[in-house]
Amino acid sequence: MAVNPKLLEILVCPKCKGDLLLTENSDGLICEACRLKYEIKDDIPIMLIDEAIPLDSRD
Repeated sequence: MAVNPKLLEILVCPKCKGDLLLTENSDGLICEACRLKYEIKDDIPIMLIDEAIPLDSRD
């Protein structure tokens, strides 16, 4: 089971309130403005700023 598409429509970055993009392999949500990835574990987005993974320039 994947993350509910309706949920993905309403989720925003908890840091800047900007839009999020689903990663290609559906393992996280990316905020391009903050350069952060919020992981999805067991079909649940982990929307904690302290748990977000900073993206480097290669991503």
